Amino acid sequence: MTSGRTGAHLRGRQAECETLDRLVATVQAGHSAVLVLRGEVGIGKTALLDHVSAGADGCRTTRAVGIESEMELAFGGLHQLCAPFLDRLGSLPPPQRDALGTAFGLTAGSPPDRFLVGLAVLSLLADAADKEPLICVVDDAQWLDRVSAQTLAFVARRLLAERIGLVLAVREPSLDSEFTGLPELTVGRLSDSDARALLHSVIPGRLDERVRNRIVAETQGNPLALLELPRGLSPAELAGGFGRPDARPLAGQIEQSFLRRVEALPPATRQLLLVAAAEPVGDVTLLTRAATLLDLEESAASPAEAAGLITIGTRVRFRHPVVRSAAYRTATPEARRQVHRALAAATDPDEDPDRRAWHLANATAGSDETVAAELARSAGRAQARGGIAAAAAFLERAAELTPDPAARGARALAAARAMYRAGGYDAARELLDAATLGPLSELQLAQAELLRGQIVFASKSAGSALPLLVRAAGRLEPLDPGLARQTYRDALDAALIIDRLPSGVQLHDIARAALAAPPGPPPERGDLLLRGLALMTVDGYPAGAPMVLRALDALCTEEVTREEGLGWFPLAARMAFNVWDFESNTTLSTRLVELARETGALAVLPSALLQLVSNRVLAGELDHANALIAEAQAIGEATGSRYLAHYVSLVTEPWKGREAEMLRAVDAMTRDADLHQGGPGNVLSSSEWAKSVLYNGLGRYEEAYAAAERGAENLAELGLAIRSMVELVEAAARSGRPARAAEAARLLSDMARASGTDWALGTSAMVRAQVHEGAAAETLYREAVERLGRTDVRITHARAHLLYGEWLRRENRRVDAREHLGIAYEALSRIGVDGFAQRAWHELRATGVTAAKRTADARTALTAQEAQIAHLAGGGMTNPEIGAQLFISPHTVEWHLRKVYAKLGVASRKQLSGAFPDGTAVLT
Repeated sequence: MTSGRTGAHLRGRQAECETLDRLVATVQAGHSAVLVLRGEVGIGKTALLDHVSAGADGCRTTRAVGIESEMELAFGGLHQLCAPFLDRLGSLPPPQRDALGTAFGLTAGSPPDRFLVGLAVLSLLADAADKEPLICVVDDAQWLDRVSAQTLAFVARRLLAERIGLVLAVREPSLDSEFTGLPELTVGRLSDSDARALLHSVIPGRLDERVRNRIVAETQGNPLALLELPRGLSPAELAGGFGRPDARPLAGQIEQSFLRRVEALPPATRQLLLVAAAEPVGDVTLLTRAATLLDLEESAASPAEAAGLITIGTRVRFRHPVVRSAAYRTATPEARRQVHRALAAATDPDEDPDRRAWHLANATAGSDETVAAELARSAGRAQARGGIAAAAAFLERAAELTPDPAARGARALAAARAMYRAGGYDAARELLDAATLGPLSELQLAQAELLRGQIVFASKSAGSALPLLVRAAGRLEPLDPGLARQTYRDALDAALIIDRLPSGVQLHDIARAALAAPPGPPPERGDLLLRGLALMTVDGYPAGAPMVLRALDALCTEEVTREEGLGWFPLAARMAFNVWDFESNTTLSTRLVELARETGALAVLPSALLQLVSNRVLAGELDHANALIAEAQAIGEATGSRYLAHYVSLVTEPWKGREAEMLRAVDAMTRDADLHQGGPGNVLSSSEWAKSVLYNGLGRYEEAYAAAERGAENLAELGLAIRSMVELVEAAARSGRPARAAEAARLLSDMARASGTDWALGTSAMVRAQVHEGAAAETLYREAVERLGRTDVRITHARAHLLYGEWLRRENRRVDAREHLGIAYEALSRIGVDGFAQRAWHELRATGVTAAKRTADARTALTAQEAQIAHLAGGGMTNPEIGAQLFISPHTVEWHLRKVYAKLGVASRKQLSGAFPDGTAVLT
């Protein structure tokens, strides 16, 4: 601990101060550091934040304070922290600049995604830290508005190579979940000796030992309690301990101490403190204007300043947040309303209309449509800035003040919808219950049921939500056909991606209802896709596949709006996979990822990346797929969700032939799926498909067969159930189950004829070849190689060569076998499909060829994120562009690139492309 610092005077806090000193030193040395201080009220968190600020020599500091009454005003806390740097806004990439400008109300624009705002804040702070290290401190972070807390949590998880320190103080106990998982330090109570010494500094004179013992025992080592509670004791109590013990919790005693001090102030001073407490920004000009409207003299603040309760300088600052709450609590409801009316009148309606509306709402005792309408307008502005939680709060209060029951129900429904979008599912349910008590229209009741289903889907599971979604779709049919079709789409999509349908829900019933629903508005391609999927479910795969293919062609070739793309592309890309249309799958999954990135649609991007990863793996681009996985992992880290990162990893792991790693990925995904029910993808089907691929590659056909049977159990699920059927044919044929292999090959052949694509017909020929003999088998193998060679499905094409080569060797045609096995080994090893490549290598050896195994190249030394950054940089992207895609700052990109250069032995990004040789297999 350095001498002369604030921390040197914090008794009993040497360890905490040393931890914070190390944090500052880390930042001064050019790295980032994050710490969350947790502790009860009065434990000394604010003093430790002051210690950080005072000791940050050579650093710039910025501070924000969460305020309970400010919790519903979007971006309020974030604006406090970023305000000193807004002159740098123009240096940000345009999407980030626009997002942050819109969030702060500086510019008009469409509602920005909160993660795009987070990236903008990260870039802004990193830019500010360019000139000198930056220390950001946030007090009472548990009271930050929701979107500010989410954004700061995002920033905290992405800091790495910037000279930024972020220290947040959270009062315990709290319901905070945003900062969970970040480095933290629990600020504990003082030791008995330190508590006695601190008490002596407050009461330096003679003190009855029994009284001292009682005070030390009752304050329980809480510094603020030790400093404040003795102030309320009379001389007799201090001398002999004749006062009555206080049975209230310690936090209540501390607040009561401040309450007594506030109540002892002159009436005018108490009213001025109330104004300051009700005005959370600390704006001295606004405080002065409101005080003037209340006929308060400037001197009214003097007694509070003399008592050390408040400081009025460039900003208004209370000694401790408890003082603010005490000042507000001592006032009567009418006194509070009077102060809020004055603050509303003093607030410029053009500069800050939302805060003015909030003050008006707090100044209103009963119903008031004028104020309710103003709050509804504020909700619209908040929503336009991306402050969904704030919009929900405005609408909830607007509903409370609305005199007309019908309008009140409509506003409560809108509030519930906004709260759902903000992730406040419990609060959304309560608002929805309140809304349905009113006289809602039939359309509103149907919308309410849809919303209830969406809340259950997000908070519980897709299975639990399905009955609600189906019922809502039925109610919406005569009222809003377009929304009804979208709801059926979401219900069918959900039914296809969960392991088990809930009791009483049948996939066929949902599909029949979708078929019977009236058509939605033009364009008709969405209806065509939905009808095709429903027909596949009700009448069988061949009945609906052609219609799905026509819909896919329309979606790929016609102009599609952003809204339509985000709504329909996820299902369309999945259906392209199901009908073996690889070209459409490539187009749609690529466009979906691009669209999600452009719009910052983080709710869509993870599942979009999953689809594109699957596509790139089949195309034989495992490096590209790994880069996309790194992006999914970055999103998972930023959002605190690892489920999709595990799930996406499972798409690539089976092909690498590493059993231990693959089984760990399965285990991790299964554990996460148990915690996050209703996540994307069938956990069971995915796991079993992955095992079947792994074990077929390793030549362990009994295990592959068992996994494939489980994975293909419900072919109506489509997706990986179909892929498991492909693995089933190979595993059954090689494990002595020719009848089962033939049955599976026949089912796949029926699907392929309905699809008619080269991918489908080539795969069909490949599986049928495995259940035929002689000339018929060879003809089918040749057809498979030819058809799959016309597609970009390089892994399946290479496997067709492998299977053909293995068959030729078994037929004792070694020379012919070498050609196909060599092609297979070259392709599979180049791609990185090591399990199947190993099979090809052993088969080549069996034909008498000496096959040199491929050696690892420079890429194996890179981490997944380093490889992705190298890939993007080698492709010509700038550091800010890479940072925007990976949700990290340009400084962190540069830090990773320096490590990449060192590992690959290159000096610049221009050399990166040449640092990734494909290499060739050596056959002799």
